[in-house]
Amino acid sequence: MLTRLSLRLRVLLIFLGLSAGVAAMFALGLMLAGRRLAEANLGYLGQKVPGASAALTAAGVVGVFGAAVLIVGVWYLFDRNVAKPIEALAGGLRTGAAPDLEDSRYLADLGPAARDAAEARAQQAERLAAAIQEHASDLAREKTTLEAILSDFGAGALMTDAAGRVLFYNASAARLLPGLGLDRPLDRFVRSGAVDAARARLAAGAEATDLTCITTRGDSLTGRMRALDGAMLLILRDRPADRPLSRSALESLRRHSATLVPMLESLDGPIPPALASALRAEGQGLARAMRDLSQAMAEAAPVARASLRELATGLDLADDTPAVDFLADAGAMNALLVMLNDRLRAEGHDPRLTVEPGETGADEAYLVLHWQGKALPMDRLEAWLETPPDPDLPERTGAEMLSAQGTGIWAEALNGDGRLILPLPVARAGGGGGGLTYDFALAGRGAASTRLADLTCVVFDTETTGLSPSDRIVQIAGVRIARGRLTGERFDTLVNPGRAIPPASTAVHHVTDEMVADAPDMTAALNAFHHFAEGAVLVAHNAPFDMGFLRSAAPETGAHFDNRVLDTVLLSAMVYGQSAVHTLDALTDRLGIVIPPEDRHTAMGDTVATAQAFLRLIEALSAKGLDRFEDVLEEARKHRRLIEDANIIAHPAMERDKA
Repeated sequence: MLTRLSLRLRVLLIFLGLSAGVAAMFALGLMLAGRRLAEANLGYLGQKVPGASAALTAAGVVGVFGAAVLIVGVWYLFDRNVAKPIEALAGGLRTGAAPDLEDSRYLADLGPAARDAAEARAQQAERLAAAIQEHASDLAREKTTLEAILSDFGAGALMTDAAGRVLFYNASAARLLPGLGLDRPLDRFVRSGAVDAARARLAAGAEATDLTCITTRGDSLTGRMRALDGAMLLILRDRPADRPLSRSALESLRRHSATLVPMLESLDGPIPPALASALRAEGQGLARAMRDLSQAMAEAAPVARASLRELATGLDLADDTPAVDFLADAGAMNALLVMLNDRLRAEGHDPRLTVEPGETGADEAYLVLHWQGKALPMDRLEAWLETPPDPDLPERTGAEMLSAQGTGIWAEALNGDGRLILPLPVARAGGGGGGLTYDFALAGRGAASTRLADLTCVVFDTETTGLSPSDRIVQIAGVRIARGRLTGERFDTLVNPGRAIPPASTAVHHVTDEMVADAPDMTAALNAFHHFAEGAVLVAHNAPFDMGFLRSAAPETGAHFDNRVLDTVLLSAMVYGQSAVHTLDALTDRLGIVIPPEDRHTAMGDTVATAQAFLRLIEALSAKGLDRFEDVLEEARKHRRLIEDANIIAHPAMERDKA
């Protein structure tokens, strides 16, 4: 029974028992002494000595009080110099952190021995890691090569377990299915009808099967599904594989525009207003038709990712041009732009390349070649496009390259400058460079496992306008953990709080009003984070503070965070005891985790540090027999004096520790 109590509490109970025993012995002694006095009737000349009983009682009280003070003093010294350091040593040994010898100076050789053990453990772990790295170098190179191949694979590739939860996905799959994450059900992103039918065909004996499915956003995808040892491999594309390109229609529009422009230039004299209006309307209609056709053809365009630097190689790029990634064939589009640039320079122009917002919003941008001087006639541009830009591909003209890309190009004049406009689709943020995200071991995890090492968690942190529940979030960040490891999936956004940020708060987290002016508002940001964290256990340092802001914003945003919650403050208390300091700085210092100064008090910086601490604490809690979420929840009730449990509190009435 007593073994369930902490060491310090057990020591306290021992000393309380000792105090009670001493008091009982004094009382018994006084009682016996009083009885002997009464029996002997001691006194002078047979008379009782007045005040003898009172003096005896006073002596007993003084003795009991003195003994109690002495015992309390001994307990205090023992608690501070023995019990508390032993508790800290136990936490350090479980987490692998070397203890501070100053804290254990009264434990003789126990402190140095614990430090030597921790250092030996760390050295052994380093040697083991070095040996594994040495023997696995060939495998690591093959893995890196495979990841590079699959990361740039044009189609979306993902794998699910038998329950339909995601084990693996590449960057293209993340682009096709925004929000895709490990250990999340596929039916959150793709309507289940076509997928279930394909599974049935595989169950009937087919090795692989084609399917056409609809995403929950309404996009149509084609793909192929294959069964792999109980898992399902799904290859998805965002267009039919053999859809013909509408080249003839685009060429017809180009010919009409090439005819219309010279006719307008050859007109002499004033143009009647009605004719000018009709010509203007026809020209605008023609431009709209070309853009509409280009947009429709974009569905059949290549989905390769190209950076602006790739497309601008060999060109004079404006200094203030923003870095943008496009969905484009880098080789073909760069060859075309270089050819147009060379033709313009041959005519005495000095073109520069820049990027401008497209008419269809954030999904499109214009690559603009501009120069000082007269605009290029459309018929001359058409003639240039009939030549092959790439000498290695003499059979492909510039017009064919544009058609294959699903776009067009046109000439115009603006403020006396000539311009060539090339619209291209913008690659969505996060759609590339993400490589592969996978954890095949998720397939072997129990579906209903509540082991801390099996949980899918989102560790997060917020920065706010202040510390009261009425304040607002200005930044929120999160990272995903699946089966005890960081997956690489991140969420990070500034938030427009709809009010000014006090200078005192900016001094802490360095978020200014200018930085959040164009940021998403609370509703957009928290709904996006809700989608990222859906179904996961939320982990935070001093969780009641952060959860209080999320929950208090629910009436405004409609995002209700009913996730289970773990608090690293409580976990730290379970490992190191309540008397230890449990700020994020103190915890990471004990665990040997370094937070770069520039990242401290940023949402992502604190989130990453908390995630690293959480993973270390899981191992220590397991060593104490706290393996499951419900075990931790029960243990948390013993630490209510330290901090509330965020699983049951909705509005924290506390200030957040910003030390």
